[in-house]
Amino acid sequence: MHRGAQWLRENAQARLALFDFAFEHAPVGIVFHDVAGRIRRANQAFSRLVGISLDTLQGMSFKKFAHPDDLDRDETLFNAVIEGTRDGYSIEKRYINHQGAIVHVVIHLTAMRDAVGNIVQLLSQVQDISAQKESERQLAEKAAQLELAMEAVRGGFWHMDVAAGRFETSERLAQFIGGPGAGRLDLELYLARVNPSDMASADLTPLLLGEVDHSCAEYRLNTVFGERWMRCDRRLLRNPDGTPRRIVGVAIDFTDEHMRLKEFERRSETDALTGLLNRRGLAMRYPLLPSTSGWTVLLMDLDGFKTVNDVHGHSAGDKVLLETARRLEQDVRAEDLVCRTGGDEFVIVVAGDLSVADQVAARIVEGMRAPIAVGATTVEVRATIGGVWIPAKTSLDELLADADALLYKAKAAGKDRWQLQAKNVPAAAQ
Repeated sequence: MHRGAQWLRENAQARLALFDFAFEHAPVGIVFHDVAGRIRRANQAFSRLVGISLDTLQGMSFKKFAHPDDLDRDETLFNAVIEGTRDGYSIEKRYINHQGAIVHVVIHLTAMRDAVGNIVQLLSQVQDISAQKESERQLAEKAAQLELAMEAVRGGFWHMDVAAGRFETSERLAQFIGGPGAGRLDLELYLARVNPSDMASADLTPLLLGEVDHSCAEYRLNTVFGERWMRCDRRLLRNPDGTPRRIVGVAIDFTDEHMRLKEFERRSETDALTGLLNRRGLAMRYPLLPSTSGWTVLLMDLDGFKTVNDVHGHSAGDKVLLETARRLEQDVRAEDLVCRTGGDEFVIVVAGDLSVADQVAARIVEGMRAPIAVGATTVEVRATIGGVWIPAKTSLDELLADADALLYKAKAAGKDRWQLQAKNVPAAAQ
C-alpha cells in the first residue's frame, strides 16, 4: 500500500511537471481565470503578447487590456459561461498592449468544472493573429484598389479550377458581357461569345498543360456593348508538386486602343493624299497576296502631269492624283494592290497569270484617257505602264526595276500604252 501511494505521488508529480513545462513553453498564450475574470496564472507567451510581466498580471482582470469596442461582446459571452448557458466560446478581439499598440487575437475559453458542475476556473488559449489581420487588411486594400481600377475600365476577372475543369467569370465580367443581372458564365458560354476567327487566341491549352505560366491574348468578344476587342492576361497557379492548379485571368476591353493602333498602322501604310498604299504599305502587303498562277507588278506613270502642275497649279495636280487613284481602284480587282510611290508614279500588283494583268493594264490605260475636271476647266493626262509577270514571288525592288525598264520602253514607243513581259519562265512558256 505504501509503495502504491508513493507511485501515485511520483506519477502525479511527473504529470504536473510535464504540464508545467508545456504550459510555460507553449507558443500561444495560456491563462487561467477565476469566475470574476481575474488572472490566476498566465504563461510567458501571454505575458509577451500583452507586454505585461507575469507578476503584474497576477490578479488583473482581462478588462484592463481589452479593447473597449470589443468589451461588451466579450463580457456577454463570458457571463453566459458563468451562468452555465454555455461551456465556452471562441472569439476574435483586440488587446491594447502595455505599449499602447493594438494586438489582434483569437481566444478559445473553456470552463473547467468539478464533479457537481461548479466552475473551478476558466482556461483561455490566446493566439496572436495580428500578422494575419495585417495581411487581410493589405489584401482587402489591394482588392479595393483593384475594384476601383476595374470600375475605370470595361471587363472583369475569371478563374478556372484545372483539376475540376470548372471555369467561372466574375459578376462584373458577366454583366459586361450580358448586361445588368446576367449570371456568371462557364467556359462553354464564355467561348460562345468569342469571335470564331479568334478562337486560337483564346485557347488555354498551353496553360492547362503547364507548358507556360503566363500568356496574354487578344480576341473579339460579343458583349452587351457589341463586339469588343479584349486583352486577356492569364496566369497559372501551381500545386506544390508543380502541377497546374488554377488559372486566373483578367479581360479588359481595349477596343479604342486597338482601333487607334489600326488607324496608326493604316496611316503609316497609306499615301496621305490619295489613301492608296504607300511604298511601306506595298512592302507589307505584297508578301501576303495569294495566287496560284503568279503575280504581275505594273509600274504606271502619268503623261502630261507636269504640264497640269505648271499651268494650273499644284492644287489642280492634287485633283488629278485623286481622280487617278479613284479610277485605278475602279479598274483593278478587290484583291489587287494599288500603291502611289510618289509624285505621279503608281504601282499595281495583280494576282493571276499574264493575261489577267494584260486586261487590267488595258482598263487602266483606257480609263485614264477620259478628261479630268479641275475647277471650271478640264485637263487630260495619259497613263503608260510597264509590267513584269513572275510565277513565284521574288524581290519587289528587283521587279520594280524590271518594270521601270519596260515602262521606259513603252514611253519610247509613244506613251499612252502598256508593255508587259514574263520573267523567270522557260522561253516556250513566254
